[in-house]
Amino acid sequence: MKKLLTAIVLIAFALISTPAFAGPRDEAIALAEKAAAHVKTVGVEKAMADFNNKEGEFVYGAFYVWSNDFDGVITAHPIKPSLMGKNVYKMKDSNGVQLFKEFIDVAKSKGKGWVNYVWPHPVTKKMANKSSYVIDAGSNLLVGVGIYVD
Repeated sequence: MKKLLTAIVLIAFALISTPAFAGPRDEAIALAEKAAAHVKTVGVEKAMADFNNKEGEFVYGAFYVWSNDFDGVITAHPIKPSLMGKNVYKMKDSNGVQLFKEFIDVAKSKGKGWVNYVWPHPVTKKMANKSSYVIDAGSNLLVGVGIYVD
């Protein structure tokens, strides 16, 4: 009986600690950390190609990795490729938040963290609250993954 109870507890713990049970914030952090490690492992050029691949491992469901350099130039964006190569440093959301400047400031000062802003929702096309987790990936570059919040 004791062995059965131990087995049940271990199985329950394994199920609870899997990514399937993680919340969106945890999933965003995990994907951003995977992306930052990928930059360091394969180099910037290969990582940007991988991040821009809509069918790749850095895009799934509502989650995707985007990247910009510390000057504010978009280096990867699989959902809005029209942003590639554009300097968005001065871009503001509808509340006046200079979001890409904020991303850069957080990555430079803390190494990683969350930035809150407003962004068009891809399904409703309405402005929605969004939060992105950004990480300094080295090489004058940050990676980020965003989530829509209620």
